Amino acid sequence: MTAGAHAGGRPALVLTVSDGVAAGVREDASGAAVAERLVRHGYVVTRAVVADDRAAIAAAIAAAADAPDGAGRADLVVTTGGTGLTPRDVTPEATLDAIDRAVPGLAEAMRAAGRARTPMADLSRAIVGARGATLVVNLPGSPRGAVESLAAIEAVLPHALDTLAGPYDHDRRGGTPARGEKGSGE
Repeated sequence: MTAGAHAGGRPALVLTVSDGVAAGVREDASGAAVAERLVRHGYVVTRAVVADDRAAIAAAIAAAADAPDGAGRADLVVTTGGTGLTPRDVTPEATLDAIDRAVPGLAEAMRAAGRARTPMADLSRAIVGARGATLVVNLPGSPRGAVESLAAIEAVLPHALDTLAGPYDHDRRGGTPARGEKGSGE
């Protein structure tokens, strides 16, 4: 299968980060709204919930990114919740623990789009980054904020995911080998 071609759509995990949802005392409206939007854009969505616990969030992101293809691996992990300023809002820190590198332009695009609707968007601490071939996106916990933030970047997601999937061909003259090729000295 070529990059971007996935039977039935790209696998995505919507990870709701919420003490209340994890305890079963609150409905997961944000996770449902984000999942619905991703499905409309052709993703095959799995949903999970974790409490506002840094280690649990990082472990869930890593598990989805590191799983073998077809065994729960996600090309895209979208978190919802835990991006604010309260002491329990640790999703950005957990994401930084889990990712290999940040993609700050996407996080800034979400804040810029939100700023057009409310100055409170600047309080978001959302992170976007990559772990291996998986893109990880933090969204706010409110259904409206989560969907609006996702909408702000969804046009570039296919290209970002194709780029992460490879093949990597930036320098075929002896530099970085294309994905699956052996470089010099291997």
